Amino acid sequence: MEKDKNEDTGKAGAPTAPNPQAPAAAAQRCPGGMMPAPPLDIVSLLPKSVKRRVNALKQLQVQGAHLEAKFYKEVHELERKYAALYQPHFDKRYNIVTGAVEPTDEECEWHSDHEDEEALADDRSKKATVEAALQQEAAPAEAAAPAEAAAPAEAGPAEEAPAEEGPKGVPEFWLTIFKNVDMLSDMLQEHDEPILRYLQDIKVKFSDPDQPMSFTLEFHFEPNNFFKNEVLTKVYRMKSEPDPEDPFSFEGPEIVDCEGCEIDWHKGKDVTVKTIKKKQKHKGRGTVRTITKQVPSDSFFNFFNPIKVSSDGEMDEDSELILATDFEIGHFFRERIVPHAVLYFTGEALEDDESYEEEELEEGEEEQDHEEDEDDEGDDPKA
Repeated sequence: MEKDKNEDTGKAGAPTAPNPQAPAAAAQRCPGGMMPAPPLDIVSLLPKSVKRRVNALKQLQVQGAHLEAKFYKEVHELERKYAALYQPHFDKRYNIVTGAVEPTDEECEWHSDHEDEEALADDRSKKATVEAALQQEAAPAEAAAPAEAAAPAEAGPAEEAPAEEGPKGVPEFWLTIFKNVDMLSDMLQEHDEPILRYLQDIKVKFSDPDQPMSFTLEFHFEPNNFFKNEVLTKVYRMKSEPDPEDPFSFEGPEIVDCEGCEIDWHKGKDVTVKTIKKKQKHKGRGTVRTITKQVPSDSFFNFFNPIKVSSDGEMDEDSELILATDFEIGHFFRERIVPHAVLYFTGEALEDDESYEEEELEEGEEEQDHEEDEDDEGDDPKA
């Protein structure tokens, strides 16, 4: 699985004059005597014979990076293999969500934390029903007699009310997931919701063994009056090999490019654009005319028209940020949403994600408190 590359990276400062005692002095200043990152010129301080051995270690490191790249390629093959084994499971999920099949009573058995509360509520409801029935039986018989006399002599059998048909499958399954997940709800607009009610399934397809490493997200829609496509796709291309110019930066597969698809919108239904009216004044004659113009509009469906990675790799900062966010969303669909969809529908997966965030926050707070305590100890009260 590819690793996120959004981690903060430090920038080295200006080089300083060599000082053999600097590492030891820095260690004394660090909490617990831990060594900080070595200075960039530490190799220059080493004897020539040791430098040779360090170079040999670097060669080993590069060889290890290439072995790691092979490892991740085999992991990708393993994922591809198990994707085929998982598919019947996902097909059954699709059938239940869409209402194509009704699960058996045995399949529907599930013990939840709220089950005891629901059982207690049912017991109270049954008890109240029994008490009400007993009160009616204890009522005076003469109170019921007039009602019987007033009834028609020949009353026909009471007609049974038609059973109310329940909802089919799990309504708005994927739309609810979009609303629950912050990363997706930020992209979601009000005009997207009617379209996403037609979303029936999201699938992940891995590249074939003889193809470059990639994965494709498939969004399957039932027929609708917004667009003609039955499936919308987004391909994410990956790289899993060390950069020859910087082999030590390799941390596993990374998404390097993505490609969407063309949506065949029905006339007037394209939610990725909006029509505005503008007034134009002629410079010479002073006459004014009104023109209509289509401009881009915020929509989740812009997800299928991503920014193109330039051939030279040069992009402005905003474009890089948008593309990095796109890669993160694609990775999240693949690793979290598709495999654990029902838990994002119920919100249980969100609780787990929040727990991790809280733990990280607590650790950060503890670290900050620790630093503040050290600052207090270092202050001279006589100063």
